[in-house]
Amino acid sequence: MLYIKEPPDRKTLEKIVAGLEGPVEDLVRKDSKFKKLELDPDDFVDNPDAVVDILVKHKQLLQRPVVVKGKKAIVGRPKARIVDFLS
Repeated sequence: MLYIKEPPDRKTLEKIVAGLEGPVEDLVRKDSKFKKLELDPDDFVDNPDAVVDILVKHKQLLQRPVVVKGKKAIVGRPKARIVDFLS
């Protein structure tokens, strides 16, 4: 999926967050855009609603790749996690 042209909607993000293996805050990129928006990383720790809200508003902050299998999801970093997750 091309996340900029076809970003996941709120419902899809909620499903990803619900099945995410690992900290929910890992879905949010802490890059230059994050800093430009003057966001506080602590606001997203263990806060699925805040993660979904920010990703709906700023799709560029979605950490990639996100791999979904059934009801489970992971952030595919490092890439070796993807192989383990899919096997």
